[in-house]
Amino acid sequence: MVPQEWFLSAGERANPRSELPIWTSGNLAEPLIHGATYFDRLVREVEALEAGDHLFFTDWRGDPDQRMRPDGPTVAQLFARAAQRGVVVKGLIWRSHLDALAYSEDENRNLSETISAAGGEVLLDQRVRRGGSHHQKLVVLRHPRSPERDIAFAGGIDLCHSRRDDADHHGDPQAVRMSARYGDRPPWHDVQLAVRGPVVGALDTAFRERWTDPMPLDSENPLAYLRDRLRGADLRPDALPDRPPDPPACGPHHIQVLRTYPAVRPPYSFAPDGERTVARGYTKAVRRARRLIYLEDQYLWSTEVADLFARALREHPDLHLIAVVPRHPDVDGRLALPPNSVGREQALSLCEKAAPDRVHLFDLENHAGTPVYVHAKVCVVDDVWASIGSDNFNRRSWTHDSELSCAVVDGTRDHRHPVDPAGTGDGARVFARELRLRLLREHLDRDPAGGEDADLLDPADAVAAVTAAADALQRWYDGGRVGPRPPGRLRPHRPERLPWYTRAWALPLYRLVYDPDGRPLAARRAGTW
Repeated sequence: MVPQEWFLSAGERANPRSELPIWTSGNLAEPLIHGATYFDRLVREVEALEAGDHLFFTDWRGDPDQRMRPDGPTVAQLFARAAQRGVVVKGLIWRSHLDALAYSEDENRNLSETISAAGGEVLLDQRVRRGGSHHQKLVVLRHPRSPERDIAFAGGIDLCHSRRDDADHHGDPQAVRMSARYGDRPPWHDVQLAVRGPVVGALDTAFRERWTDPMPLDSENPLAYLRDRLRGADLRPDALPDRPPDPPACGPHHIQVLRTYPAVRPPYSFAPDGERTVARGYTKAVRRARRLIYLEDQYLWSTEVADLFARALREHPDLHLIAVVPRHPDVDGRLALPPNSVGREQALSLCEKAAPDRVHLFDLENHAGTPVYVHAKVCVVDDVWASIGSDNFNRRSWTHDSELSCAVVDGTRDHRHPVDPAGTGDGARVFARELRLRLLREHLDRDPAGGEDADLLDPADAVAAVTAAADALQRWYDGGRVGPRPPGRLRPHRPERLPWYTRAWALPLYRLVYDPDGRPLAARRAGTW
C-alpha cells in the first residue's frame, strides 16, 4: 500500500498555485482528545518558546480571558507573554459577526489588541466569501535553532470559552451561551491533532499563504473598514521572518494537509479558483471504504455530502457507517432551530434509505444524563485513513468557509486480528485503528488501556457492541431508569421530524444561509467538488 492510493495526487488537488506539498512522510501524529488535554499541552509548548522562535496561529474565535488550565494562564496571557519574551507571534482571527448575533466580534478584537500591545501582531481577517467565515484552528510553533522541537496543532478546538472540558464531560466553567438543553455548562466533546516532522513545514506554509495574500483584510466590508480606521487598527500585515527548513523526519505517519477556500473575487493569490481538497480528500477515501466508516461530527446535514456515503453504502454491501452527532443543535428559537434541523433530517434520511440496517446514528451524554455537544470533526475509514480537522460534513465546510484538516495514513500495520478488515491488502494501520478505539473506549466506558477491546476490533463486532450498549442505555431510560445505569454514554440518535409547513420555509433558509455553496459556477453545474 502506498499513500497515493488514499491521498490526493497533485492533479487531484487541482491547485497548482499553492506551495503546499502533495503530502509529507516521516511525521508523528498524536490525537489530543478533549480541550483540557489540548490546552494543557499548548501551554507547555508555548511556555518553552524562546526569543526568535515563531508562534503562528489562526482561529474562528478567540476569547482573551479563556483559562488554559484551571489556574491559568489565559489565552491572552499565554500568547502576550511569549511576545514579550521575543517570540515572533503572528495571528489571523476571523473578524466575526456582531456579539448581538451570538458571535464574537468584540472577543476576537480584544484578543487581537491585547497580543498586539505586547509586541505580537494579530489581525482580524475578513477575506472570506460573503456570509462566510474563517474556520481554521491552527497553531504552528517553530524553533529555528532547534527544528527537531517544532510542533503544530490542527483540528476542531478553538481558543475560546466552552472548549476546556475533559473525559468526565462536566463542561467548561467559562461557557458560551447555547441551547438550554445543554445546561449552564454545556458538556463538550472535541479533538485536536498534534504533529511533528516535515508536516509542520507544510502547516507553516498554509499560514504564510494566508498571511501574505494581498486581498484587503476587510474585503467588501466598508463599515468594518471605517471602524478599523477610526480605531487605528492594523490593516497591513508586517513581513514574516524567513521560513525555516522543514523539521527532520521523526515518525511513521504520512500526512496530507487538506483545505477549503471558496471561489471569491478578487481571488486568493494561492487559490485563484478556491480550494476544495477537504471535499476531494474525503471523496477519495470514502470511495475506498469496504467495511466501516466511523465519524464524529457537529453537522452531518448536507445532502451532497450524505450522497457520498449513501453511494458507498449501496455499492458495498458489507459497509457500515457509525456516526456520533450532537443530540440537539446548539441553538434554540423558532427561527434558528428549524433550519439547523431540516438539513440533518434530509441527510440522515438519505443514508438510511441507502442501507437501513447499516447506518448507525448515536448521540452522546455524560453520566448525569446531560447531552454532550459533539464538536469533533473526525473520520476513520477501514482503520486505514483518518482525518482530524476543522471541517464539518456539510456543504459550507466543503466549499464556502476556510477550513484545515490533516489526513493521516500510518506506515505501521496493526497486527491485531483482523489484520486486514477491508480485505483489500492495505491492512489496518495503528494510528487510524487506535484513534477509533480510543474514542469508543470512552463512549462505551471501556478500559482506557485497551484491555476490553476484543469485540471492537472487527468492524461487524464493533457495530454490534456499540449498538447493544446504546440500546441498553435507551431501554433503561424507557423503563423509568430502574436499577443501575448501564455502562456507556451513547444513545440511539432520534432526530425530530419537522412538519411539512415548517420544512417549507426552513429548507430554503438552510440552503441559502446555513449551508451555502462556495464553488465556482462550473463546478456547481457539474456537481463536482
